[in-house]
Amino acid sequence: MDVPNQCPSHDLRSFEQAQVVVLMVPFPCQSHLNQLLHLSCFISSYNIPVHYACSATHIHQAKLRFTDMNRLENTKINFHEFPTAPFLSPPPNPNSSTRFPAHLQPSFEASMHLRDPTAALVRQISATARKVIVVHDVLMAYVVQDIATLQNVESYVFHPTCAFSSFFDAWQMNGKPFLEQKEPEGLPSTEGCYTYEILTFIALQIEFLKFKAGSIYNSCRSIEGTYIDLMANGEFNKNKQIWAIGPLNMGIVYERRNSNRRHKCLEWLDKLAPKSVLYVSFGTTTSMTDEQIKELAKGLEQSQQKFIWVLRDADKGDIFTGDVKIRNQLPEGYEERLKEVGMVVRDWAPQVEILGHPSTGAFMSHCGWNSCLESITVGVPIAAWPMHSEQPKNACLVTDILKVGVLVNRWEHRDELVTSTTIAEVVKRLMASKEGEEMRKRAEELGVATQQSVEEGGVSRMELDSFVAHITR
Repeated sequence: MDVPNQCPSHDLRSFEQAQVVVLMVPFPCQSHLNQLLHLSCFISSYNIPVHYACSATHIHQAKLRFTDMNRLENTKINFHEFPTAPFLSPPPNPNSSTRFPAHLQPSFEASMHLRDPTAALVRQISATARKVIVVHDVLMAYVVQDIATLQNVESYVFHPTCAFSSFFDAWQMNGKPFLEQKEPEGLPSTEGCYTYEILTFIALQIEFLKFKAGSIYNSCRSIEGTYIDLMANGEFNKNKQIWAIGPLNMGIVYERRNSNRRHKCLEWLDKLAPKSVLYVSFGTTTSMTDEQIKELAKGLEQSQQKFIWVLRDADKGDIFTGDVKIRNQLPEGYEERLKEVGMVVRDWAPQVEILGHPSTGAFMSHCGWNSCLESITVGVPIAAWPMHSEQPKNACLVTDILKVGVLVNRWEHRDELVTSTTIAEVVKRLMASKEGEEMRKRAEELGVATQQSVEEGGVSRMELDSFVAHITR
């Protein structure tokens, strides 16, 4: 395929004398895009030239939703917007037989067309740099396979999920080989987590992971040191170094400030008591049925707790195509009746700022790893309601291992309607009980340890320093 010059000459000319250049290759899904953009900012802060390469559509998405625009504007990252290969971008199907966002599969498949432009860019950069470091999402191994032909290029695999779920997903899929330590009690199975199509896509990537020089996890030893060690000692990582450098999104420290750019929900939170609000959001890949949304609405009302509820359908593969249809799923008069108690947000919400706000006391979440980290970092306990992928195991880590949350619905009951009564009971248990207070205390202690890990001398900061020292050796 003919590839236009994706990197204007002035971009590369300024790096002609660069000793080491880093190229980020993200997977085109919101949480994956976001994490590698945060890592790009961190590595750029070491005065290392960083390039971030993906389809034009998904780079626009990553920039649009990045939480810390000031930081991004002050960081000299070179963005390479590759032409977007045509792909279908259907709306999500809330009534699908699987919770996995199968409607995104065409965009996943289209990402494989980035192989040629990525290879051309790597060759272009490698011609002027002593060493090129390619950091690629674990699901982009196929795309970067051509680096094996270049002597001055090394690749590192970025894992956007935690070590706990990564290890036990692989362990179960490989037939549960011998494990020295006891299997965690209540560990969810992989059944219902993935579609055949995405498992086939993952299997294709595995073949090309043999080229990696090491692995990076957006995780932290204060959260899951045991499982990071399990990953490091696993068959697949023997003689390869692992760095756990998270949390990458440390969260925006809440400040009371007047700004036209502040979201209306933050103004609403300003008026409420500390730790009195439940934040409800299920990420960018979850769509609930109308019936389940009505039960959730009733459950929040019955709990008699204040709440902010982000009510949006899952992203399409291309978020910029077509209008977003807002389904009118709520009971008639619901928002007006509860305007003093709850706020329903139907647009993009500033999750990091909401979680970091003093008035937020708990988080009802699908347990995507980004959301788990953002909540744990600011000491907010979680009402865990996993939907697909590694989320059931993330929920297990949160509720059974770390004990900073409570399950809304067990994975084996995933196909059952969760009633308003169950939802109300879980919310009250987390927000208004002694047990909830104890969870919040543990969450706050873990949050402090996690924040300290990324400070000077902290374990995650030292691992990031170690990674930078390693790639610039």
